Amino acid sequence: MRKNIVAGNWKMNTTVPEGVELAKAVVAKAGEVPASVKLIVATPATHLVPVAEVVKGTPVGLSAENCADKEKGAYTGEISAAMVASTGAQYTILGHSERRQYYGETDAKLVDKTRLALDNGLGVILCVGESLEEREAGKHFEVVEAQTVNVLAHFTAEDMKNIIIAYEPVWAIGTGKTATAEQAEEIHAFIRKTLAGKFGAQVADDTTILYGGSCKPSNAKELFAKPDIDGGLIGGAALKADDFIAIAMSF
Repeated sequence: MRKNIVAGNWKMNTTVPEGVELAKAVVAKAGEVPASVKLIVATPATHLVPVAEVVKGTPVGLSAENCADKEKGAYTGEISAAMVASTGAQYTILGHSERRQYYGETDAKLVDKTRLALDNGLGVILCVGESLEEREAGKHFEVVEAQTVNVLAHFTAEDMKNIIIAYEPVWAIGTGKTATAEQAEEIHAFIRKTLAGKFGAQVADDTTILYGGSCKPSNAKELFAKPDIDGGLIGGAALKADDFIAIAMSF
């Protein structure tokens, strides 16, 4: 049975001391969240070790925001999956639209990143989603299917036990726009159907699919009520513990 997950992606926000305080605030309120909902905070790499100490022994999981596509070596500034795992983090986000848009991440590179993350015991939050231009051109299904299949075709049903999908309507991130609950559900159901075609109905039904487009306390309840939306990958609202917890309590 798939899990309900609310993951906060802090992006390039907070200093280390600020991040530690935010993590402490999330942990302090985590007991208010239903036991059926898994909380995860995804922090900048600089924060992973101190935040791991804060969340240790609590229901709050810890994720990196990215990891490298190489195992180790002369790759100045990169952070390997093994390094992420050694901090105490249990997950990493991969393929976020900002990584694709600003840093040229390709599906081929994401295959390598996903393999290394899984090999190092990390759960993967794999992001897929279309731009405004692709949505307006009616290519949203085509784009999301390609991003999903191009990466996951290289993995097995067993691997899928450690992969979470996050659907990001790129046009709704940081723009103030939000996909309607119906638009989000339509794509989530399509992703699940795509997974069923590749791995079978059981894997598709067991895979958690998160909504990642400007989810906030005011719209979370409507989104999470949809049958194929299993939670959220939260951006701006994750930087305020009260808002983050309110979203998690929307199930």
